[in-house]
Amino acid sequence: MPSQIWHSSEPLLSAVSSVCASWVNSFGCHFMQAVAVHQQLIDRFPNEPGVRNELAITYLLQNLLSDAKLVLQKVLRRWPKDGFAQVHYGFVLRQLDRDYKNAVTYLREGINSQASGTQDGRFYFNLGDCLQRLGRQAEAVEVYKRGAALKLFPSAYQRSLYNEPNLRAQPYWTKAETTYATYLNKLELNWRVIRDEALSLLGRRDNFLDEAESLRDTGNWQQFELYSRGQQRFKNCQKAPITCGMIEKFTAASGCRRGQVKFSVMQAGTHVHAHCGPTNCRLRAHLGLVVPKGTHLRVAEEERTWTEGEFLIFDDSFEHEVWHNGTSFRLVLIVDVWHPDLSVHQRRTLSAI
Repeated sequence: MPSQIWHSSEPLLSAVSSVCASWVNSFGCHFMQAVAVHQQLIDRFPNEPGVRNELAITYLLQNLLSDAKLVLQKVLRRWPKDGFAQVHYGFVLRQLDRDYKNAVTYLREGINSQASGTQDGRFYFNLGDCLQRLGRQAEAVEVYKRGAALKLFPSAYQRSLYNEPNLRAQPYWTKAETTYATYLNKLELNWRVIRDEALSLLGRRDNFLDEAESLRDTGNWQQFELYSRGQQRFKNCQKAPITCGMIEKFTAASGCRRGQVKFSVMQAGTHVHAHCGPTNCRLRAHLGLVVPKGTHLRVAEEERTWTEGEFLIFDDSFEHEVWHNGTSFRLVLIVDVWHPDLSVHQRRTLSAI
């Protein structure tokens, strides 16, 4: 999970600590000074866990999970019931160590403490995810329902954390509903050319990279990125000029700062954990390029499959899961587009994800 989501939900003890937080948010350029100030505060307030927790948050802001873990361990050795430390330690155990069992313990105890900073969608999201990966689906559903009831995310199935209000929310979409049918139809008409371009890339070593978000349960799943966060991946587009040429004219995709455009190849025997995308501000369109039998996508409660030469469009902020039980690879072009209900102003000003 990106470090940019981290901020302290607990009041700082002094103006010095506020300055420290501002340093960290200035792209880390004064990170070492910030850590030094935190250490001074810890020396001055040795019996206050909050100042130590703030140091852990500073490390999390820099994506230094191992350092945050050490700080939180020290807090919990001395204050084992500190709810703020518990939820953040549980988060680190899940992200850094993939220790789902112990992460559940700390996340649950921290959430149940009701301490300041613990009632955050990130912690309900991660607790439910850990429970699902441990096969404890019924418990995960209850966590998600509780988070939705607290309005920490839109619903038990739609658990995105970076959201805009009043956007239509449905698991699957048609081309007409997206308002982008003209561009999607053009891509469909050229699907064989796009497929051949993707296959030529697939035949070259090191083009496709492993999925990097730990969503894969079994098998092999790789991607070749063309656009990310509204920016063209120039070197990659040089290798796929026809596809990128069409996408460049499709500004709802090429300029979508909360999405990607990429080729995705999944080998037989792959299962992708149930998960949710980060935002309700985009829709995800899959153009089937090579689709063997035995591939399935579940979004919320409905399963579908891909068809070569056609788009399968869904809202990936809803829980979705993939199974590939076929015998050969599945290849699709993933095209993220702005949600059609967003205004021009929102599209111009929403932060990138």
